[in-house]
Order: sequence, then C-alpha cells, then structure tokens
Amino acid sequence: MNINQLILRNLKKNLKNYYLYVFALIFSVALYFSFVTLQYDPSMSQEGSIKGEAAVRVASILLIAIVAIFLLYANALFIKRRSKEIGLFQLIGMTKNRIARILGIENLIIYFGSLAVGIFIGFAISKLILMSFFRVVGVDEIAELNFSTQAFFQTLIVFAGIYLVIMATNYLFIHRQSILSLFRVTSSAQGKVKKLSVWEHLMGLLGIGLIASGYYLSSQLFEGSITTINGFYLAMLYILGSVIVGTYFLYKGSVRFVSNLIRKNKNGYLNINEVLSLSSVMFRMKSNAFLLTVITTVSALAISLLSLMYISYYSAEKLAETTVPDDFAIIEPEKADGFMDRLEKEGIAYTENQIPVYEAEFNVKDILDANLEELNFNTEKTTFPVISEVQTDGIELDEGEMKLTGYTDLMQSFISLHDGGTAQILLDGNWRELEYQGLEEEYLLSSYYVAGGLPIGVVDEALFEELSQNYNPEIQTKSNLYTGVNLEDSSKQEKAYEIFADLGLDEGRDNGSQWHSAMSQKQNMGLVMFIVGFLGLTFLITSGCVLYFKQMDEGEDEKGSYTILRKLGFTRGDLLRGIQGKQLFNFGIPLLIGLLHSYFAVQSGWFFFGTELWTPMLIVMGLYTAFYSIFGLLSVLYYKKIIKEAL
Repeated sequence: MNINQLILRNLKKNLKNYYLYVFALIFSVALYFSFVTLQYDPSMSQEGSIKGEAAVRVASILLIAIVAIFLLYANALFIKRRSKEIGLFQLIGMTKNRIARILGIENLIIYFGSLAVGIFIGFAISKLILMSFFRVVGVDEIAELNFSTQAFFQTLIVFAGIYLVIMATNYLFIHRQSILSLFRVTSSAQGKVKKLSVWEHLMGLLGIGLIASGYYLSSQLFEGSITTINGFYLAMLYILGSVIVGTYFLYKGSVRFVSNLIRKNKNGYLNINEVLSLSSVMFRMKSNAFLLTVITTVSALAISLLSLMYISYYSAEKLAETTVPDDFAIIEPEKADGFMDRLEKEGIAYTENQIPVYEAEFNVKDILDANLEELNFNTEKTTFPVISEVQTDGIELDEGEMKLTGYTDLMQSFISLHDGGTAQILLDGNWRELEYQGLEEEYLLSSYYVAGGLPIGVVDEALFEELSQNYNPEIQTKSNLYTGVNLEDSSKQEKAYEIFADLGLDEGRDNGSQWHSAMSQKQNMGLVMFIVGFLGLTFLITSGCVLYFKQMDEGEDEKGSYTILRKLGFTRGDLLRGIQGKQLFNFGIPLLIGLLHSYFAVQSGWFFFGTELWTPMLIVMGLYTAFYSIFGLLSVLYYKKIIKEAL
C-alpha cells in the first residue's frame, strides 16, 4: 500500500471524526467571507451613503482572532481523537515526520475543500447579510449579490495562515508525545479528585464573595458614594478584576464546593440522575475552569455591549425628543419665518410654537444632593435658561415658586436634585428667594439651550415679565426666542427636512430636526449594533460549538461507564434524565453567570446610552439564551446516541 492509498483509506475511516472539523471550517469561512464581502461592498464607501468600511475592517480583525482560536480548538479535539492511530503508525515503524506529512496532506484536502465550500456558502448568504445591515441602519438601498475578488483573496490569505498554524501545532503534538502517551490521551482523567482540599473550600467562598462585591460596587458607581474621578477609575478596575477572578474561582472551586455540600447533605446517597449530573460536573468543572471563565467573560461582554447598543438604537426617537422637542427647532426668528414660508408654498401644514427664553443666575445649593468639590460647578451662582409657566403644558405656579424641567438621567446620576427646597434668583442686582417645587421630565427647549445637561427653570408669569424687563445682557449667551415647528402630517417629515437643509438650517447644532436626529442616531448606532451583534453571534456560535465539542469528547470517554450502567439494569430513560441534568449544568451555569455579569454591567450605566432599559436588554438576553440553548439540546441528542450504542 502506497502513501496515497493510505491517505484515502484514512480519510474514509475518519469521516465520523472529520465532520466536526469540516463543520467548524465551513462555518468559519462562510462567516468570515460574507463579513469581508460587506466591507468591500460599494455602498459602504460611497459618498452620501453608509461610511462603515473602516468599522467593518476593524471588526474583521477581531473576527479573525475568534475564528482562529475556534479552529485551533476544534483541531486539538480532532487530533486528540486520532492519537491511538498516530501511535499505531509509530508502532509499525513510521517516523514522526512521515506521520506529520500524512496528516498534513489529509488536512490539506479537507481544509481547502471546506474552504471552497465555505466561500460558496458565504457568497450565497452575503446578500442576506447586506440586506440585514441596510435594515438595521435604516438605509433605503438595494442589496445586490456581488462576488468580491478582494474579499476572496483576503479570505484565502487569512485561512492559509491559520492552516499553517494548525499544521505547526499538529507537528509539535506528534513530536512531543511518546507512543505510550498517545494511547493514553483519550482515556486520561480530567481533574478527577476524590476530596476537596481546604484551599478549594476557601477558593469556592472567595469566588462567590468577589463576584458579589463586584456586583455591589457596580450598583453604587453612580449613586453618589464615589465622588472623585480617581475613585471612579479604581472602582471600575476593581469591578473588572473581581468579577473575572471571581468567575475563575467560581468554576475552580465554588461549583464543586456547592455540589459537595449537596452531596454531603444527602449523606452520599445519590440517585442515578445525580450521579450522572452532579458528580460529573464536580469532577470536570475544575479542569475546564479557564475555558469556562473565558467563555463566560466574553459572553457577558458581548451581551452587555449589544444590550447597550440596542438601548441606544431603541431609544433613538425618545433621545431625539430630548434634543429637539418639536419637529423642527429654530433659534433665529428670520430663518424660522423663511422656513415656514417655504412650508406654506409646498402645501405642508404646520403649527408654530414660540417660547421667549432668558438666562438668569441662580443659587441652587440647597436643592442639590451631591458633593461637587472636584467639579467645576458653582452651586451658589450658576446660569441656566428660564421660561414662563404659560409656555408649558400643565405646569401652574403661584407667585415666588419655581420648577425645573428637562434634566437628564445622566446628570441625575451625578448631581441629583431634591424634591423640594429653596432656591434664589439674581434679579436686578438682588437675590430673590424662590420655593422649589420639584422636577418635571418634559423637555421644552432644544439641546441648544441646555448644553451640559443643565435643566430649564420655569417661573410664574409675573416673575418672568419682570425678568424680561431687567435681565442681565452680559450673561445672555443664547437666543431669546425659541421657535418650534410641528407638522400636522408626520409622513411629510422627510420632504420638510429637505427644505430645512436647503435653507442651510441643518448646518451646525443650533437648529435641529427631530426626524433627522432620530434617523442619524439609528444609522450610527445601527452600524455599531450590527457589527457588535455579528461578532457576538459569531462568538456565541463558536463558544457553543466549543462546549458541544467538549461534551462529545467527554461522552466518548464516558461510553464505558454507560455500558456498565446499562448492564446493571438502568434504562435509557434513566441515563438520559441524568444527562439532561448534566447538560443543564454544563451549559446553564456559564449562561446564567454570563447573563448576571451583563445585567449588572448594563444596569450600572445604561442611562449613558438611552432612555429605555428593560425591553432592549431582555430582548438581547432572550435571543442569546435561545441560540445558546440549541447547543445544549444538540449535546443531549448526541449523548442519547451514545447511550443507545452502550449495549
């Protein structure tokens, strides 16, 4: 038999082992090629269209790292399964270099065959991905199926490089293993210890304590307990370190610690379900601690980033309302008149909302609840805009009363306001006392007037008239008349914006369009959300595959145990229920911890990104859980096959 015949026979013989490797390759290539095709699509760089080429290019580098690690891990499991075969080759007199060359040629056929299939699938789904991208960013473009030669050659170069790395790892594996060790690789125990040490008990408690302290500190970040910038950075560093180290300790000791407590509580009398689930997790979780820590941490990062991006995307309309409370906001009366004249000529019906605005100096020290020593903010003499109560909808004030409105959640997290108290206004050189009546959420003026996040003061009509006669011209930095224009037919927003832009009102940040602001926010955050979502989905599938491959590997190792249990009289159903419990632990624990990490991460600072928390976050977490659960179900089905073959 010559070497070519040997290679072909080995390929046929190892098809049952190759299919996992082939799946990993085809999936990785298809994902990468379709994503890089998006980078080179003309719509990503055309003037006036989406400018996301640079963002996709950076994301493609991260995608290479994810895919490379995934393929290296899949190859490691694959080569491990063939360790006995490699040992037999050495026993019959083959040199290690010859064995490495045989495996290299086999891998070459499989690898580049899968590469061709993956590129074809990636090309087939590239239009779907481009359509999804256009939908997310809200761009009215037609997705066309284009084969990018640039993406093709880039994919070839990247995966050829990964192939060389894989061959190098296989070569090192063959040369480092002795014949005896090759026959023991697949049957070696994975951290199976009989008794927990004192250090493992301490590590278990420490892991839970570190994670709990990180969670608590994250919930206090913006509650006023941390008042210095250095303190804030140190707190963030501690949260990151404690959660990651705590997660590692959790897998290294806490899971086994808790499992051991359950086992001791039952005095060692475990039923078959608990033997297959609880005991297996106890003995294998420790050896998989680093892998599970990485999967949990990156999963939490992916869920957190995607949740925050979706919060921003989901809140686009409401954020636009806070910056431009009317359909159009114009600060110059002449330009406002010109805009409304054009609307009339085009037959677009509208209503006008004019609000006189004056700036005044206030002493708000008694109504603030914050330590402002390190902030450049003088609470005893600060300036913000003032309007009359008659310009509001529903605010009624008695003489000498004041309300604040339009204060952002972000500013509330740093500088919170009391529900009542006393403030002072500087009027005609004298401080006049006002009774503070609380804070309203409504935004009445555009962001032009509330730069820096300061609120708007609302006073009674008599006081406002007095202010309009005696205002200090030296502190008037804003226009004294705000003009809001609201369309009666919302379907004409785009046409009205064309007029708005044609008059040059869209230049700068003084004037604004609510519709355009929302669309810009959706497009910008949609681009980031799509990229983060794509990378997150890639990691979800690759990490799910890694855990699935790991379970397949463990299933092969435990096949003999199932044979013994079947001979003792346990049914397939008995074993399957135990396996279901085991998979619930193996997949459920990393998922649950990842979701908890992401929840506390998002909860601590979501208001930086939008106005809605629960709906976007729950949607992201629900989808992630659903996709992740698929791999747990696949693992159960694979174990079902192994149990069936046990006798």
